Amino acid sequence: MKYGESFFDTAYLIIAISLGAYLLIKADGKLQKLMGSAALVLGCGDAFHLVPRVLNYFADKDFSASHGAGKLITSITMTVFYILMYYIFLNNYSAQENKGITMSIWGLSAIRIALCLFPQNEWFSNNSPLLWGILRNIPFTVVGLIIIILYFRFRNDDKCFRFIWLYVTLSFLFYIPVVVGADAVPILGVLMMPKTICYLLVLFTFVKKKKNA
Repeated sequence: MKYGESFFDTAYLIIAISLGAYLLIKADGKLQKLMGSAALVLGCGDAFHLVPRVLNYFADKDFSASHGAGKLITSITMTVFYILMYYIFLNNYSAQENKGITMSIWGLSAIRIALCLFPQNEWFSNNSPLLWGILRNIPFTVVGLIIIILYFRFRNDDKCFRFIWLYVTLSFLFYIPVVVGADAVPILGVLMMPKTICYLLVLFTFVKKKKNA
């Protein structure tokens, strides 16, 4: 298990960060810069908790504190990723910005980050309370739902982006059971792998969009 998971996590980080660097280096315009930034935020943010997780398998040292800190950082960078997804939507579809939606995205994201920073999350322990796991993910899930609806409504306006709404939907469907039930049923943790694949599909969509520009 440790070899398979470690290989998967390492491959994911290399692919995500490489795609982000590629998109930024080759960027031609604001949309491509946003896509590259989103990919790098995703990959680099996940590295903070995946690298200690992999090292914990092979090094004779306890990386629990580093892993906990990494999960906190990843929780924040994932929030930033979805903010970028919103602005990618606006730029790709040249959609008129709705102030209410923009305020909702930023407001919910601020609440999510604030909840993540509460010490009650006990990030540095191996027993993070379920209640706080649910609380901090409520505004995050609402932001995700807004992104899903926006991309779904415009799915037929861009062939490259037509499945992004589905990838994001599936990522949350895989993620929510882990948040709610992984402590009681550890095997649910394997759902993080298909969740990660969904994010890679989003990044590959960005690359496809770049090539078709």
